Amino acid sequence: MTPGFNHVRTWIFDLDNTLYPASANLFALIDVRMGRFIADLLGVDAVEARRLQKQWFVDHGTTLNGLMLDHGVDPAPFLDYVHDITLDRIGPDPMLAEAISALPGRKLVFTNADADYARRVLDKRGLADCFEAVFDIHDCVYRPKPELAGYEGLCQRYDVDPASALMVEDMARNLKPAKQLGMATVWVNNGSEHGHAEACPSFIDLEISDVSDWLTGI
Repeated sequence: MTPGFNHVRTWIFDLDNTLYPASANLFALIDVRMGRFIADLLGVDAVEARRLQKQWFVDHGTTLNGLMLDHGVDPAPFLDYVHDITLDRIGPDPMLAEAISALPGRKLVFTNADADYARRVLDKRGLADCFEAVFDIHDCVYRPKPELAGYEGLCQRYDVDPASALMVEDMARNLKPAKQLGMATVWVNNGSEHGHAEACPSFIDLEISDVSDWLTGI
């Protein structure tokens, strides 16, 4: 076990660009569909749609959160539309599945995506049986990471003691609330878009580049 993590009994993993390599770039496919949704909704061209999409992501944690706040968008149709992508870019990782299963204690997924999409990704990666549950954007009542409420909601629902939990995440800023609650933190620094934003050693206990390499190494 990595020094300093022997106390961990609940392992919380982000999904996108964490439980599969960022090089798969599934978000490029999701980005296209987000852009189309915004362009159709607001009657703007693709360039303006992308600008708005990225601005909402930076300002509000997710594009969806910005759409809901600024335009009252119903989240369910949006989530269904943008996650309707093929998953041909990812495949099974038996070594990762074995390593996660071997971790002592409980394993959860915490994602700003929705659970249906998350389960499709987990199935494609061969990880579906590794996790107790998926805590998704619906469970957060559409208050995405890094809003503290979602982390508190996850801990309350699954009776997680933050002092014995660890969070693994590719977006550095999403680790700040986890550390605030008392969790150990691992930043997957793998080149994810905006992954470096607000990165600070004060709330990052360990920096890695690949979850599979890290876990199979310990």
